[in-house]
Amino acid sequence: MKGEYQTSVDITVPFHDVDSYRVVWHGNYARYFEVARCQLLDELQANYRVMEDLGYFFPVVDMKSRFVRPLIFGQHIVVKASLISWRHKLKIDYRITDRETGELMTRGTTVQVAISPEGDLQFQTPDAFRTAIEARIKST
Repeated sequence: MKGEYQTSVDITVPFHDVDSYRVVWHGNYARYFEVARCQLLDELQANYRVMEDLGYFFPVVDMKSRFVRPLIFGQHIVVKASLISWRHKLKIDYRITDRETGELMTRGTTVQVAISPEGDLQFQTPDAFRTAIEARIKST
């Protein structure tokens, strides 16, 4: 996975995430992406609280998933998140792999854009937020 900054989280698939066939329900992949995205933003010291303190919200406006192989109850997985773009929008790529075999299970992306509390779309990432991310990336 290519990107300016990346992180990963280990997850063991819980029973409440699976259907009657013990396969992860497709909607839960978004939550796995969110867990990795939150860790990535925390590590960059640019999490949702920081965004809001700067006067902006960053809703997800696009999400894509490609389900390569099913995740199953009890499976140990690694969710990698890689920050690809942050100057005009936040674009993050994800890869979910089996922790034991390294086999690719799922890949995906999310795109987030800045909006003001009034709902006005910003056509680039606010300077203070962009500067904070760039400073953190350079220091790692």
